Amino acid sequence: MDTALPQPSADESAHSARLAEVIRQEIATAGPIPFARFMERCLYTPRLGYYSAGRLKFGKAGDFVTAPELGDLFARCVANALAPALRACGEDAVWFELGGGSGAFARDCLRALQALDALPRHYWLLEPSADLRERQRECLRTGLPAEVFARCTWLDRPPQHPWSGVLFANEVLDALPVTRFTVANGEVFEEHVDTTANGAFKRTDRPADPLVAGAVRHLQRHLGREFDDGYRSEVLPQLPWWLEAIAGEQTCGAALIVDYGYVRREFYQPERRDGTLLCHYRHRALADPLVLPGLQDITASIDFTALAEAGIGAGFEPVAYLFQSDFLMASGLDAAFLAARDAASDEAARYALAQQVKRLTLPGEMGERFQAMLFARGLDIDAVFAPLLAADRSARL
Repeated sequence: MDTALPQPSADESAHSARLAEVIRQEIATAGPIPFARFMERCLYTPRLGYYSAGRLKFGKAGDFVTAPELGDLFARCVANALAPALRACGEDAVWFELGGGSGAFARDCLRALQALDALPRHYWLLEPSADLRERQRECLRTGLPAEVFARCTWLDRPPQHPWSGVLFANEVLDALPVTRFTVANGEVFEEHVDTTANGAFKRTDRPADPLVAGAVRHLQRHLGREFDDGYRSEVLPQLPWWLEAIAGEQTCGAALIVDYGYVRREFYQPERRDGTLLCHYRHRALADPLVLPGLQDITASIDFTALAEAGIGAGFEPVAYLFQSDFLMASGLDAAFLAARDAASDEAARYALAQQVKRLTLPGEMGERFQAMLFARGLDIDAVFAPLLAADRSARL
């Protein structure tokens, strides 16, 4: 973890100070706020939150790099894997992407789907950031044929009417506001954020409400052990309701969620006594979410066992759980790489492709830290997802 952080500019510092003051005022009015509320404010406060303001976040000039920003191989593999599901859903099938980042995934995915003769009737993007919407719109407008761009629509909220097709989310769940909990004398406490006398933020623990306490007790029952006193971690008690809100109207199709995380027994290892919370600022990782509000990303790893439970509760059938490397290989990464290498203009481009594959698949890079969970609803799983079934690791859940 790099502690030598670049200094924010004067404008960035002023921006962060404005958001900090908004949060302080809320604490002054309502008392200490749950960490989940603090994280929500830091990430999503209109015009001030990390994802709601206009600062560049993705790529070399931002704070972190996602798989779609490395090149088009990731999107081509996802398109390969899910094109059969689109076809199975008929001519009105929709591709529904949560987030969207810079727009690079949507652009490359639509290009790949066009080459596969599997374009959806509509490509929906649910993006809360007005600034990112404009960046996505420009990326797709300039990067796609006009008739393909015309299929793209930006949504303000999840669809409220029946639809069929594909739901896709890459590095979305890790940015959901998490509940932080700890255990003392066998009782569950929820982490809150308060202020010190000089206005700095500090954490404080309060007795958990029944929802949070119940979520922690569920974890302990599943793990077959109690958490030690002082153990601190994260949980997403709202995950089942979130998934139902996003995909409750999906009548037929697939849902693919890719993120970094662990199965439950690995997530809540006794040695991981302070959870998985991590922050990113200009490609540096730091562990303190209470500093640089609005300037740093705040994330937590995903409990993929909890995601599987939420999917089943929302009426999905689990299809496959895989390491990202396994998912990409089963989805045609070899062929995509060879085709791109043969079309590369020079040795530098071929080298960049090789580096892209390494970042996507090596265990120490994204290959095993990132994992994929695939669900289906109303599809013949054996017919639609045969290549992925052979690589399934659901027994680990």
